[in-house]
Amino acid sequence: MDLKQIESFVRVAELGSFTRAAAALGIPQPLLSRHVRQLEVELRQTFLLRNGRGVTLTEPGLVLLEHGRGILHQVALAREDLEATRGALGGHVSIGLPPSLSKLITVPLTLEFRKRLPNAHLTLTEGFSVVMHEGLRSGRLDMAVLYNTAHSPEIETRLLHRETLVLIASEASVKRMPGLNLKARMPLSALASLPLILPSRPNAFRILIDTELDHLRLKPEIVLEVDGLNAILELVGEGLGFAVLPHYTLSNFPKPHSFTTHRLHSPQLACELMLVTSARRPSTETHKGVHALVADVVKSAIESLS
Repeated sequence: MDLKQIESFVRVAELGSFTRAAAALGIPQPLLSRHVRQLEVELRQTFLLRNGRGVTLTEPGLVLLEHGRGILHQVALAREDLEATRGALGGHVSIGLPPSLSKLITVPLTLEFRKRLPNAHLTLTEGFSVVMHEGLRSGRLDMAVLYNTAHSPEIETRLLHRETLVLIASEASVKRMPGLNLKARMPLSALASLPLILPSRPNAFRILIDTELDHLRLKPEIVLEVDGLNAILELVGEGLGFAVLPHYTLSNFPKPHSFTTHRLHSPQLACELMLVTSARRPSTETHKGVHALVADVVKSAIESLS
């Protein structure tokens, strides 16, 4: 079993196709097939089932995929650490970002990364918490920015920012409810009487809203579940309901001034924005530098909206 065989198997498993994997690796498909077959013969297991549409993983294949990703990740870390001994921080860093924050920090994060780490490579991935946690577990992500992450021995967290969710309304949504009087500050219990457009569970915002209203023995009136923050704001703009999101999500939207925001109290909907890494995977000097970089960029971007 060698690294070329492991890399070949992982690429085929991830792309679901020998043809696509051979193109991605830049090697002939017969050589790729030979690498995977040698691995199966040596370990006396069948890892991939070929079919007309590509390949599917067997149960042993799923086990090897997780180990294979970990092995390749460890090799990449070793190379980065060796590069660091020559005084140059390099290698590859993959970061997951939540949709509510992605548009706000993608550009400044990329510019600052290039400035501080010109010899390193950056991959940014946008996604919800479940996808980000899976990426950290499998090694596809080195770190992720997440909301309200529960403590676990599997992860390490660093607090980046504390934020409160606000009620977001539009002129159209208010007009659809004659007699509605939205104030600058409103009790959380008022949400129970408003038609809400919320992300579906297990979105961190949705869980927080459900939990806090449940403590008040109330339930949200959810008219639509939408897993896309810009889509939620578009629907609010059309008057189909109200949103409950961090105020800075409006920076993602082309017409933020067409909305009003209303602070909630008794209690507030408090979120903790955290930088999350896997406790099972060691960090390189490059990763440590990126931790500080992400913290600086998030703080600066959010403060610029205050």
